[in-house]
Amino acid sequence: MDLSNCTRVTEFILLAYPGSRTVNITLFVVILLLYLLCVTGNSLIIVMVCTDHLLQKPMYFFLSNFSVIEMGHTSAFMPKMLVNFLSTKAKICFFCCMAQSYFYYLFGVTEFFILTLISVDRYLAICQPLRYNTIMTPHVCLQVALVAWVAGFFSIGYQFLMFLKLPFCGSNIVDHYFCDVGATLKISGGDTRLIEALGFLITVAVVLTSLLLTVVSYVFIISTILHISSSSGRQKAFSTCVSHLIVVSILYGAVLFIYLRPTVTDSSTSVVKAVSILNTMVAPVLNPFIYTLRNNEFKDALRRAIGKKALDFS
Repeated sequence: MDLSNCTRVTEFILLAYPGSRTVNITLFVVILLLYLLCVTGNSLIIVMVCTDHLLQKPMYFFLSNFSVIEMGHTSAFMPKMLVNFLSTKAKICFFCCMAQSYFYYLFGVTEFFILTLISVDRYLAICQPLRYNTIMTPHVCLQVALVAWVAGFFSIGYQFLMFLKLPFCGSNIVDHYFCDVGATLKISGGDTRLIEALGFLITVAVVLTSLLLTVVSYVFIISTILHISSSSGRQKAFSTCVSHLIVVSILYGAVLFIYLRPTVTDSSTSVVKAVSILNTMVAPVLNPFIYTLRNNEFKDALRRAIGKKALDFS
């Protein structure tokens, strides 16, 4: 493309919105409800972990980090999505689109690192109980969580800079409900092969490596649980891992389907959007409830907090 005559687009039009006013209002209410549930559920986890000293353990520290990520992940696109449902034309400015894409993938990549830390934490707690407290000190937990955030920040930095330099001079129609990289690359006038290859390598490095560590951790965890003589002990040990396994299955299943492909621009847009809804809207709402409703320690902490509030009002 001759960049000398390139007039970069100043805004993008997002196509994945129905034209009917009634349907838009209905979807606005549904998405708003999902967003409020996500923010409320994850905020509750953060507040409880910060205020209840019995929850100030490595697992809950990492879980509160995961909750921050979930809120950041959905907040990267849901508020703008809600505005678009009420607008006559679903549009987003160029730099807003770039920022939305960056923060969406920043939180997405960091999410895998934190989930891996939760897996390793469960491995140490169940398989190395005598060494657990000496290994997972508050200082170590803070350090590894910080490393996870920094790794997420830098892992997509170079690819994002390349993405910014692409010439968007022709079509400004993005066939998605947010600025997904695959959908946005399709309308770029430049050569996207290097960016796609880099994205594929990052996906392999981050997703498959974290998945491998998670699987290995749970192989040892399950092996250790099966050797526990008491059935109540086995049940208690396994109950601490079930919630994490459910979240891992949903997240990795969706992400592997969407992003683990050498060429993201050749994918079926309708299928990708359908799976993206599971990953970006449904999972962040379900995750806090999956973690809390199956966790006796968290439920006890919530009862203590409610009981304390009741006493304060009495």
